[in-house]
Amino acid sequence: MAKAVSTSLVVKPGKHADLRGRDPGDRLGMADKAVGVQQLEALTERLAQLQNRLWAESARSVLLVLQGLDASGKDGAIRRVFTGVNPQGCRIVSFKVPTGEEPAHDYLWRVHRACPPRGDLGIFNRSHYEDVVATRVPPKIDDATAAHRYRHIREFERMLNDEGTTVLKVFLHLSNDEQRKRLQERLDDPAKNWKFQKADLDARGHWHEFQRIYEEVLTETSTEWAPWHVAPADHKWVRDVAIAGLLVEVLDRLDPKVPPSDPGLEDILVT
Repeated sequence: MAKAVSTSLVVKPGKHADLRGRDPGDRLGMADKAVGVQQLEALTERLAQLQNRLWAESARSVLLVLQGLDASGKDGAIRRVFTGVNPQGCRIVSFKVPTGEEPAHDYLWRVHRACPPRGDLGIFNRSHYEDVVATRVPPKIDDATAAHRYRHIREFERMLNDEGTTVLKVFLHLSNDEQRKRLQERLDDPAKNWKFQKADLDARGHWHEFQRIYEEVLTETSTEWAPWHVAPADHKWVRDVAIAGLLVEVLDRLDPKVPPSDPGLEDILVT
């Protein structure tokens, strides 16, 4: 993905996210799906090379945060974008309703524990942002608490960045009509029934409210050290190219190096 396209996806720190002004059906300049599939193949190959170098270097880490409404394609994107990475250096964590000892701690406790160690590429399928989105429809926290949490999250991500973890945040921007189609597909196809929950319909009834809250979240927490990017998600292949392209761009910028070999190895002959 071209640098200019990546720049068009970013929510500039200090600026309004303006989700209504972003097209969920944007093809990012790609003519058709065939072109997108070709680009994705090249990007995933490059991603695998860079991720292997990150793991070998073992000095820094990358955390991909994926957020989006139901059916926006977080699971599908993970399957397609990370198909060639080294599983030894890649960790995927999904955050659901807090259970066990989690509710006894602050809301960031379980998130911090799951952050990738040096050398790893971490993926959050939903994240700490659920604590400022899902907690507000229906409201479990008030606006004042949400404002405090925005500050906590900004500083938490600043600390991660300062300690060597690059945080890449991607919101999968799905249209109302495309979400309806995908949810209906889950009901119509017995092989996809397991993906459907009645709670999905409740959440869909609050579509506009979620859009408003996400717009606020992206605006409040897009920073110089951890900016948000809005990936068009109506076309699955566009979504995947956007995520893969952003990751490759981040890793290219980090330019991880394989550690130098020990001196004298070139003279050793294994017998």
